[in-house]
Amino acid sequence: MVNAKEKHVHEVFESISTQYDKMNGVISLNMHKSWRKDIMGKMSIPVEGKVLDVCCGTADWTIAISEELEGKGQVTGLDFSKNMLEVGKEKVKTHGLENVELVHGNAMELPFEDNSFHVVTIGFGLRNVPDPQVAIQEMYRVLKPGGQVVCLETSHPENPFFRPFYSVYFKQVMPRLGKFFAKSKEEYQWLHDSTTTFPKKDVLSTWFLDEGFIDVNFKSYAGGAAAGHWGFKPSEQGETV
Repeated sequence: MVNAKEKHVHEVFESISTQYDKMNGVISLNMHKSWRKDIMGKMSIPVEGKVLDVCCGTADWTIAISEELEGKGQVTGLDFSKNMLEVGKEKVKTHGLENVELVHGNAMELPFEDNSFHVVTIGFGLRNVPDPQVAIQEMYRVLKPGGQVVCLETSHPENPFFRPFYSVYFKQVMPRLGKFFAKSKEEYQWLHDSTTTFPKKDVLSTWFLDEGFIDVNFKSYAGGAAAGHWGFKPSEQGETV
């Protein structure tokens, strides 16, 4: 059964799909691209690897991973918003990528067999999942032994002088930008609300550890306004690959 949060989030992303990419650039001052590039530098993908991008949205990260693999391997993007996926499919077509598949599905019930992927990523989507810890369990399940999880997400600034400006930006400025650029102030209010209630970096690291990941680490971006987390599913020998 779909709960209230899941229904609301689904409606938000269905309604902003055509403006999502533009607003990402505006909201992050286009820094999200450099964050993604940096965290991708910590990814270990075999040459013919299989990668799953959970909550892929309009497939920006899915496409970036495909390009990193130079057309080799297989990259699957999954999202619960059909409208977001339609935008992503057009972008995949434009890029002429043959090793990308976009799938409609739920992050808490991934439609894949156990031990299917070498790397699983999730970018700015975990906080939108009704139960993020269940999503982490599912990412663990579908990873091959020795496989890597990589998460990029909004977070909480550590600098006490930066926090008040961050709070004003997310609570007051960003929804107004959403109204101006995407005609959707109420929808972008969700980003503030979901970020405020999402755990801090050390707590999120603990969630990954609790679900069985090892060698979990994180890196802050923009003074802690965003963070990248990564870790590994133990191999059969208890070592990562």
